[in-house]
Amino acid sequence: MTEFSIPVRVYWEDTDGGGVVYHARYVNFFERARTEWLRSLGFDQSQLQRSEDLVFAIHRMAIDFVRAARLDDQLKVTVTPVAFGAASMQFNQQIIRCDRSTGTADNGELIARADVYAACLSASGFTPVRIPESIKDKLESTISTNN
Repeated sequence: MTEFSIPVRVYWEDTDGGGVVYHARYVNFFERARTEWLRSLGFDQSQLQRSEDLVFAIHRMAIDFVRAARLDDQLKVTVTPVAFGAASMQFNQQIIRCDRSTGTADNGELIARADVYAACLSASGFTPVRIPESIKDKLESTISTNN
């Protein structure tokens, strides 16, 4: 499967008084990575809403919090598409703390992982709709056939 990733720095606003990332912020980091993944494929979510009457909404997310991220950590947030249905998408996501000495995630620690399920909805009615074939074809191309 093809992995997409973005860097995220932990700022004071992401943490509690002790400098530990507040658990709900991980959801924000995951969301930001999925948004940038779509953007990298040429899909701007606000444009999809206006021109196609489409939005993608999360209907299920299971998160494992493995370690705590802290103030000033450099994180790598990944998106790995797993499957696409007629009106749904499934992803695996990870947040990895980058190694402080190298700045890379090669030897970084796993912070959190999530299984994410999104539904394609009509933006005007918030009812499930099929993912248009032109969009689905591009999304499905991100799944590697070399599993």
